[in-house]
Amino acid sequence: MKAKYISGLLFEDGLPNGSYLSSLPAVKHLEAEKELRFSSNVTFFVGENGTGKSTLLEAIAVAFGFNAEGGTRNFCFSTNETHSPLFKSLTLLKRGFAEDGFFLRAESLYNLATNIEQLDRIVAPSPTISASYGGVSLHHQSHGESFLAIVQNRFGGKGLYILDEPEAALSPMRLMTLMSEMDRLVKKDSQFIIATHSPILMTFPEAQILEFSDKGIKEVEYKDTEHFKITKSFLESPERMLRYLLEE
Repeated sequence: MKAKYISGLLFEDGLPNGSYLSSLPAVKHLEAEKELRFSSNVTFFVGENGTGKSTLLEAIAVAFGFNAEGGTRNFCFSTNETHSPLFKSLTLLKRGFAEDGFFLRAESLYNLATNIEQLDRIVAPSPTISASYGGVSLHHQSHGESFLAIVQNRFGGKGLYILDEPEAALSPMRLMTLMSEMDRLVKKDSQFIIATHSPILMTFPEAQILEFSDKGIKEVEYKDTEHFKITKSFLESPERMLRYLLEE
């Protein structure tokens, strides 16, 4: 199952001198290896906080033409321009034309929902933009409900979908719903690139898992990820783990 729309990226030198980006393990890896390849229609970025997963994911999204705070290529709102200049150093290796696409960030979903309502007021009384997101204000739903509403109503297939930490919005049960929606969309010629900490989500069949660490980026099997090992150890003996963690 080859990557449908982006088969990888090339890194070109050009970061500002003294940039904090150069200290991120992911960027150090790219500076050394000069490329990163995607071998599946579903690729997960996993690893510890601070290794550069979301920073690289954001850079890929912006390099592809998505709004940095989320949305499609047609969104251009900005609540606070904090995205890094890393996208300027990336060349995406494209394999085909994506008819659809979306960058969905759990952390900035509120900003996206607000912009949709602002646009609705501009186009009224024409058909509202909210109609393509399920017809119910995203602000009138829970965080998880609004996240899934976007996936289920706005993601149409034949697209590139970039998701940043969906588990921040979704319960374990809703994560399984997301996996079902992903399967539906992959079967409609879609590609996903997802940064996640969820060992549930990582089980998606035939997914490529890229683990970010202080040593760089490497492809790993699901059961070799730290997320799987730690979660398995904890659930097998929570009392033992808690005694270790909380001992005086």
